Amino acid sequence: MPSAMLSAVLEEEPDLYEAFPPHVDPTGITILTDSPPGKKAPLKTYEEVQPLLQQSRKRDLKLVIRENSWPINSPVRAALWPALCRQHQHGKSMLDGFYWDMVTQVFGTVELPDKPIMLPPFVEATHCLGYHLTRKGRAVADRVVSVLGYACPDITYSPSLYPITAALLHFMPEEECYHCMASLVASKEKMFITQTKLHNEVTWKTVMQIAKKHASAAQQLSRLSGAIGPERIYADWQWWILAALPFPHLVRVLDCFFNEGIKVFYRVALAILILFHKHCANTSSEWYAEASKSGVDHAIDKFCRNMPASPTKLLRTAFSIRALSSQYISRVFIKTEMTLKSKQVITGSRLVRSRSSDNLPTSQSQVNIQMMSHTLTIRESPRSSHLALWFPFPNAVFKDQRQHSSDLRQKLFTLWSWLPVRITMYQPVLLYTTEEHGCSLTTFYVRVEHHEPTLLMIKTCNNEVFGAYCSTRWFERNQKDERGNRQAYFGTGETFLFSLYPERAKYPWVGCSASAAAAEGKGEEHRVAHGSELFMAADSKMITIGGGDGQAIWMDENIRFGKTDRCSTFNNPPLCPSGDFEIRVLEVYGFSGA
Repeated sequence: MPSAMLSAVLEEEPDLYEAFPPHVDPTGITILTDSPPGKKAPLKTYEEVQPLLQQSRKRDLKLVIRENSWPINSPVRAALWPALCRQHQHGKSMLDGFYWDMVTQVFGTVELPDKPIMLPPFVEATHCLGYHLTRKGRAVADRVVSVLGYACPDITYSPSLYPITAALLHFMPEEECYHCMASLVASKEKMFITQTKLHNEVTWKTVMQIAKKHASAAQQLSRLSGAIGPERIYADWQWWILAALPFPHLVRVLDCFFNEGIKVFYRVALAILILFHKHCANTSSEWYAEASKSGVDHAIDKFCRNMPASPTKLLRTAFSIRALSSQYISRVFIKTEMTLKSKQVITGSRLVRSRSSDNLPTSQSQVNIQMMSHTLTIRESPRSSHLALWFPFPNAVFKDQRQHSSDLRQKLFTLWSWLPVRITMYQPVLLYTTEEHGCSLTTFYVRVEHHEPTLLMIKTCNNEVFGAYCSTRWFERNQKDERGNRQAYFGTGETFLFSLYPERAKYPWVGCSASAAAAEGKGEEHRVAHGSELFMAADSKMITIGGGDGQAIWMDENIRFGKTDRCSTFNNPPLCPSGDFEIRVLEVYGFSGA
């Protein structure tokens, strides 16, 4: 870098030794600038960015962060990064001193121990990237991660957690770093950090899927991958960013990541592939020779370490990829997750199931089922001889209500085992019941439409009990497509039907079994027909769940009459023998905190 350019930057920014906390060694940090001073608009200060955060002007905030290439020694991040992370926190803010109370509880003292800190089992040694932290700084990172592991026992595998913790510590003190990480880990709206091996695998397979569509480099990658195969290459996708990119590039990526979530990593990974493809398109190029000699996985890693594009150009390439919306990424992610879960089910049928407790109710799940069981038992006067609202049986069958409640809980345990595992940790909340809120679609929408997911349970006048797990908000009925037309059907493949009485059965989306079969046969992905992707539909006159050659569940605007047929989406039989039914009770449950 020309000395005049460097001195101009340093006149506006703090000295390197003043810009970072004492647990950072700045001697190896390089300051990059994309253009000579004066050729661009002045960079925004935190005081100029703060109102956008306070007023929830999300689009303006996103553009400002993307466009402002703050130098690595800019003081803005000390305030900006904590503020960006705080906007994703779930629940109440932590009290002052909470972190140090946790440290004392875990270690017995707030003093840093002389001996190495034992890290949680979800951290592997190869994941512990310290960047420019000093020895003390690494010990601080170890302690933050250890306390996180103590506070978040549900984390079982998280490769990116340690590197992101270490990066945060370059710009803030230890307690602030913990609060940031706790907000990112607990975020509900956006994903930042994968916390299980399943989700880690889903992310790299999601990158592989979207790369096939959005990066022509993916085809060349497959050709160059040779014997190791493209899967092995994509499995390292996060390390292209977290381990291989120069630190100034990583910091600029994290500026956007802390605001927008993991989709930024997806875009940057595609940008790396696009730039790599551009630089090795010629068979006589240095990078083509490197890929041929050392393998494409080593070539991409080396390419990232010697990234020829500036941080600004890298981000510009990433954010200029068209038709890569959050909704599209989410659909690919969910479909990939369902495929992997289906594959696990197939593996389970080969006598490996006993090694997994994924489908067993946890202690929290059992508490939630107990609460739901209590809710579903009829609330009548002591004089009533009718013991159950949902599951009626001859009086002779049950000696007392406890025996009936046990059977009810057994049925609910079955239903609970069918729910996505992450949902079973949340408390069910009764959102709507025809017994208390009346029989009106308008009331139904007012009470239910902004909750996701929801569980619908129908009891007919003939005592059949069936329903659906609906993965998407009912408010989506108001959304419009790219042409401005109101979309007829919405939802995702997590939606499923079920029957609880007189028979118990679950009817998942047909795409689950198709994807599982493709995965088992290691053949090309089976494409599900459009008529088998009709999950949910609704308007002011009716509600429909499942479509294609029939409707699995249809209810009228008065929530009084309905019908059920076989449909292509779930390949279900009619959920009651007659096909037509009269609704005795409809109840809809949400999940608190989901």
